[in-house]
Amino acid sequence: MRMKLYSWDISPYSARVRMQIYAKGLTDIAIEPPPTYGTAKFHEDHPIGRIPLLEIDGEAMPESDVIAAYLEEVYPEPSLLGATPRENAQVRTLARVGDIYLINNTFTLAVQTRVLAAPTPVIAGNEAIIALLGGQLVSNTKALDRMIGRDGFACLGRLTLADCALVPALFFLENVLPGTGLADPIAANANVAAYWAGIQKQEPAARILVELRRGLEERRELIRSGAIEKMRAASRAAREAAEQT
Repeated sequence: MRMKLYSWDISPYSARVRMQIYAKGLTDIAIEPPPTYGTAKFHEDHPIGRIPLLEIDGEAMPESDVIAAYLEEVYPEPSLLGATPRENAQVRTLARVGDIYLINNTFTLAVQTRVLAAPTPVIAGNEAIIALLGGQLVSNTKALDRMIGRDGFACLGRLTLADCALVPALFFLENVLPGTGLADPIAANANVAAYWAGIQKQEPAARILVELRRGLEERRELIRSGAIEKMRAASRAAREAAEQT
């Protein structure tokens, strides 16, 4: 099989798959930006219209959670799951907290405030939504604080798929919330804060954080230059054109 992961540095969903690839030491999966992203062809070829995409012999598989499960089946060693069904459930629960409860809410907050798309976040008129999303993130981080491992890993005392989801989730919490006027909840939860400090010492996590910071700075430069608005407009037009065919 020939595999290629289509990915952007800044994408937290792509980052969780990249961290899995790094943690497993896989060297036969090419990682690159999607060549047709933002065009009508991309939306025609990929109805969901998002990344990551894992291309396998010319066919593309969407959704980070699906890709992660597929890679574990194809490359079972070293395993990023547990040794028993119960351990697997623990890994998947923590990964879901990162993916659904943290990343999704943080991304929705970023969209509502345009913190990753405009020079000045949009707060006026969105106060109720921002307060709701911010409250959910505070509550979800508190829940994670009760569930997270105490030894520098999310669970099982080693790197798992839970860490792959939580590292980009906590990165976005730390970097998006302050721009919206909300406090970062990591520091308010001692176990999460200790985990966050510890996991960053692991090489796959450190590598992902370098990429995420690079992607965030590139996004900020696009915002400063005004290029982001042109890209968003072109992407909307491409999506609408694809939907009409």
